[in-house]
Amino acid sequence: MNKTDDLHLEEIFLDTPRNDRFLEIRLTKGVFNLSYLVFLLLATIFTVKIGYLNFWEGKFYGDRALANVNKEIYVPAERGYIFARNLEPLAYNEPSFAVALKLSEYFNNREEIDNFLKETIGLDSTSINEAISKSDLEKSDLVIVTKDLTQDDIIKLKGRGIKGLYIEDNFSRVYPYKGEFAHVLGYVDSENSGKTGLELFYDSTLAGVSGAILRKYDAHGKILDYKELRRPIPGANLKTTLDLGLQQYLSDRLFSGLKALGRTGGVGIAVNPKNGEILSLVSLPFFDPNLFVKSGGAAEREKKVEILESKNKPMFNRAISGIYNPGSVIKPLVAVAALSEKVIDVSKNIYSKGYIEIPNPYFPDKPSRFLDWKPHGWVDIYSALAKSSNVYFYAVGGGFPMGVGAAYGGEGIQGLGINLLVKWWKIFGLGLKTGIDLPEEGAGFLPNPEEKERRTGTIWRLGDTYNVSIGQGDLLVTPLQLVNYIAAIANGGKMYKPHLVIEEEPLLLSDLSGFNEEISEVQTGMRDAVRKPYGTAHLLNSLNIESAAKTGTAQIQNNAKTNAFTVAYAPYDNPEIAIIILIEDAKEGSLNSVPIAKDVLNWYYWNRVINGERRGTSENYATSTNQ
Repeated sequence: MNKTDDLHLEEIFLDTPRNDRFLEIRLTKGVFNLSYLVFLLLATIFTVKIGYLNFWEGKFYGDRALANVNKEIYVPAERGYIFARNLEPLAYNEPSFAVALKLSEYFNNREEIDNFLKETIGLDSTSINEAISKSDLEKSDLVIVTKDLTQDDIIKLKGRGIKGLYIEDNFSRVYPYKGEFAHVLGYVDSENSGKTGLELFYDSTLAGVSGAILRKYDAHGKILDYKELRRPIPGANLKTTLDLGLQQYLSDRLFSGLKALGRTGGVGIAVNPKNGEILSLVSLPFFDPNLFVKSGGAAEREKKVEILESKNKPMFNRAISGIYNPGSVIKPLVAVAALSEKVIDVSKNIYSKGYIEIPNPYFPDKPSRFLDWKPHGWVDIYSALAKSSNVYFYAVGGGFPMGVGAAYGGEGIQGLGINLLVKWWKIFGLGLKTGIDLPEEGAGFLPNPEEKERRTGTIWRLGDTYNVSIGQGDLLVTPLQLVNYIAAIANGGKMYKPHLVIEEEPLLLSDLSGFNEEISEVQTGMRDAVRKPYGTAHLLNSLNIESAAKTGTAQIQNNAKTNAFTVAYAPYDNPEIAIIILIEDAKEGSLNSVPIAKDVLNWYYWNRVINGERRGTSENYATSTNQ
C-alpha cells in the first residue's frame, strides 16, 4: 500500500486489537425464573388491590364518585333582627345578590374571571383570594367573594356568561343608625357571622340554621337538577333594653361636647337602677359598622385599615373595656365603707386647709404634702361629698399618724386602711366583671400591698392609701362598674347585673340593703352636691327633676392630663335612671362633664317623665309589645 493512501474510518476500527471487542454471553435459566417470580408478585399485588378497592372500600369510593355528581350546597339562613325596646329595628337584613365562584371551574379559568371581576365591579384578586381562604369547602363548592351587587353589576356579570361565575341570592346586614349604636350592637363580617358587640355575644341565637339543596351535575359540570334537602331556619330576634331616643340624644350631646373641647374620647352610659337594664351605652369615637359588613374592594379595605390603625381607637369600647382612675367618683363608696366600719360618724367634722402634711422620718424638714383641690374649712360627711373634699377622705381612708390629726380635727381616726378598702371595692363590684352581655368586658385593677411590693420592690405607704381613697394611684375601674355601683347607691343597696336584652326577672348580683342606713346618709351627701350652692354638681339643681350626683377629676400621665366624670341619678326619691359621663383629657375637669349630664337628665325628664311615658322598665316594654 502506498504510504500516501488515506486510511478509512472503518479500517481503523477493524484493525483494533481483539481483546477490546464484546462477546455474546448465554443467559442462565435462573435469570428467567427470577423475572417470572417478579412478574407473578406484581400481578398478585395488583389483583389484591383491585379486590380491596372493590369490596372493602367499595362503598367509600362509590360515595366519593357520587359526590362528584351530586353536591350539597348550603342555603344561608336569614339572621335575626335586633330591636330597641320600642321595637324599632337596630339591625335588620336586606335581600342582596352575591358573586359566587365554583372553584373547580374557577381555577381552570382564573385569569379571565379575575380580570373580568376587576373591570366590571372593581374586585381585585387579593379580595378573591381572601374569600377563598376563609371559605368552608366542606359546606359548598361555591365561594361567595362579594355581596351587595347593584342592578348594573348584575347586568354586567350576567351579560358575559363566564363559566365558573354565578350570581347567588343572599342577605346583607343593615345598621340604620350607624355609629351611635356601633359599640353596643357590634357588626357581622362578610360571611354574616357576629364579630363584636351583641352580634357576637348572641351569634348562635341570631344566626339561625342554614338550609341545604342538592345539585346534580353531568360529566361536564353542568347543573342538571336541584333538590331541597332542608329549609333554612331563620335566627331568633333580640329585643334589647336600649332606649332609641335616649341613645341618639346621649350620643349626639356627648359628641358635641367633645367637639367643643377639641377632644374625641368619651363615654356615656344610662342604666335603670331598678333592674340593671342598660338604657343607653355610648363610646366615642365610634365607627360605621356597615363598612365591615361588605367584603368590598381596595377602597373599602383602606377605610377599614384607617379605622383599625387610628390612634383614637374608634373600635375600642371604652364603656366596658376601658379602665380608668375613677377620681372622686369613688368617694360615695368610701363613705359607705367608713360609716359601716365605724371609722367615722355623720357628726364628725374634719378641717381642710387645702392640704395635709405628714412628717417624713428621713427628711424632717421636708414633710409629705397631700393636696385638696381647694381649702374647704370644716366639713362633715355630707359637705365632704358635696364639695368633694380630698382631706376628709384622706382621713377616713388612711387615717392620721399620731400627733397629726389634732390639727385637722381628726385625732384618733384610724382610717379604713388598704385591706378594708379592697374589701369594700369588691362588695360594690369594682375590679370584677359585671357579666354584661357584651364580649371583651374589662375587670379593672385593685391595688394591694403585696402586689405593689412584688411589682415595684417598694412597700405600701400611707400615701398610697391616701391616693386610692380619692380614686387616684393604681386603682383602675371601668365606666360600667362605676355607674353600676352608683345605681346600687341610688336604689338603696341592690346591685343588679347590667344587661342589654329584655329578661323576665332581673339578676341580683348582691344585696347590700343591710347597709341601707349608711347608704341613705351618702344619698343625702350626693343630693347636697346638687342642691347646695357649694356643691360640685349644683348646675343640675335647675332641672325640673330632683337628682343626686357626684363629680370626679382624675389626674393621669403624671398630672399632665385629666379625665372628667359625672355620675348622677334621678328622680331622687324613686330613681329610674343612673348615668355616667366621662370625658377623656378634659380641659376643666368635671366642669366639662356636668353640663352634658344635665342635658341628658333634662331630655329624660321631658321625654320620659313629664308625659308619663316610662321606657325604663321591662314591664312597660311588655305592654308596648302586646299592643
